Amino acid sequence: MTLDQFKYIYFLGIGGIGMSALARWFRVNGYIVAGYDKTPTALTDALQAEGMTIHFTEDVDQIPAAFRKNPAETLVIYTPAVPKTHAEYSYVIEKGFALQKRSQVLGLLAGQMTTVGVAGTHGKTTTSSMVAHILRDAGVNCAAFLGGITNNYGTNFLLNEPADDLRSVVCVVEADEFDRSFLTLFPTYAIVTSTDADHLDIYGAHDAVLESFSKFVSQIETDGVLFMKQGLSLADKTNAEVRQYSLNDGDYYSQNLRIEQATFVFDLVHPKGVIADIQLMVPGFHNVENAVAAGAVALEVGVSPEAIRSALTTYRGVRRRFEYILKTDEAVLIDDYAHHPAEVQAFLSSVKALYPDRELTAIFQPHLFSRTRDFAEGFAESLSLADNVILLDIYPARELPMEGVTSELIFRSVHSKSKQKCTKDELPDVVRKMKPSLLVTIGAGDIDQLLPTLKSIVTYQ
Repeated sequence: MTLDQFKYIYFLGIGGIGMSALARWFRVNGYIVAGYDKTPTALTDALQAEGMTIHFTEDVDQIPAAFRKNPAETLVIYTPAVPKTHAEYSYVIEKGFALQKRSQVLGLLAGQMTTVGVAGTHGKTTTSSMVAHILRDAGVNCAAFLGGITNNYGTNFLLNEPADDLRSVVCVVEADEFDRSFLTLFPTYAIVTSTDADHLDIYGAHDAVLESFSKFVSQIETDGVLFMKQGLSLADKTNAEVRQYSLNDGDYYSQNLRIEQATFVFDLVHPKGVIADIQLMVPGFHNVENAVAAGAVALEVGVSPEAIRSALTTYRGVRRRFEYILKTDEAVLIDDYAHHPAEVQAFLSSVKALYPDRELTAIFQPHLFSRTRDFAEGFAESLSLADNVILLDIYPARELPMEGVTSELIFRSVHSKSKQKCTKDELPDVVRKMKPSLLVTIGAGDIDQLLPTLKSIVTYQ
């Protein structure tokens, strides 16, 4: 299948972060784009403003007539989150439309370019957006399909300049292990940040997760490079050159790491020298490590050390990744997408390092019943880094409730100075009574919808 045989592109689940990036690519490149999603969001509002027709009711008749009349010229792209019983999914199957997963189409696009695939159970969104920003800031012709909205560009998609030879274009792709989507990619360069147990509702066991990452790195081009977090067991799974990085050791690492005026400053050590005094405006020990990986790839692509230093200093992060909502002398409110115990631990450790003299209050919304069941003890241990913990109900996302699985599984093992459970409706009053000077919200659900209210509370307390 080639993409040039299609005129119309229809998305089932167009509002997803990855799907919306693809939708934007097709729209910019002259295709007629439409789609369905379950609910309107700021992202679907933006897509509609860009000229895409989107509806939110499961209704075949709302698929644009031109699409329905020309199935041979219409490609339907879907996300696995759309159930097979969905009326529109059943319709396109019955009528013989070309049907592809998002990951399959992304593989087709990326395969035409020199691809940087950024994989890992955590850190891939920030790391991939760092790579994309360095390349764009340094003037490299690049495209990017990211898993978050970048604060530098206000989008999850960067479009490359036209090129006679697409291999001259560097395509940065967030390589998602969920549903094994990243196995459609055959990158020239790859970063693997972590291979922890996650998505066990899909994989069943950690060994299956590791097997999937092994397959991913085996698909790196033989003349390519794998930039692997030190300590991972992937070096013998690929024919590509392997280089290791970490916060403190490896072929690439940081040194002279210090905090100056709530900013992380460090030197990036690489095989040919040192990039000194990088000021990273997005804080966190984990983000310094992500920057080391991003800098390593940029050096390999040919970006100068000076350009890397400059770009990392101007990198402003990704929405919901260590995002400052409020930062004053009186109060600080930070939001983070962390939804795995290792991510929560990394985030809270960094916040405590930045603000050692403030009492830390953390609000956590668990994401998925299965993840809560599988990692309850780990979440409790990580959350206990905070002085005060407020635990919300589980955000179900794609899952149905599981008997006996509630946030109580986490709550009972938290050993912070204080802890309490509440609903989202009760949360504003709880926070108002606590009057925190350092408040963080954590989770991959809809906790971010409460941020305007929480900001108002901590601003005027």
